[in-house]
Amino acid sequence: MLVLLESLSFYRNARVGAAVGALLAVLLYLVRTLELLGPVIDTREYPLFGPDVWFLLLAFVLAATSALSVAVALTIAAAVRGARETDAEPPE
Repeated sequence: MLVLLESLSFYRNARVGAAVGALLAVLLYLVRTLELLGPVIDTREYPLFGPDVWFLLLAFVLAATSALSVAVALTIAAAVRGARETDAEPPE
């Protein structure tokens, strides 16, 4: 199983996905909290915490799902590339 994960560059893909997910979440969180696109109309009530805490939790969920999506997409691309390379080789 480890050979398969290494041949698909899974660990590299997971690191790339984590970096992309974290960067996307941080950027969108900063846009929201620093009001870079203009002021936010606050018409909602947020239970237990203020809006900043809720958006921080949403940023974490966005980072996790983005990281997983990028890692899966890169791993599938590596699998397809590997399958094409083995099909191109003549059988011995």
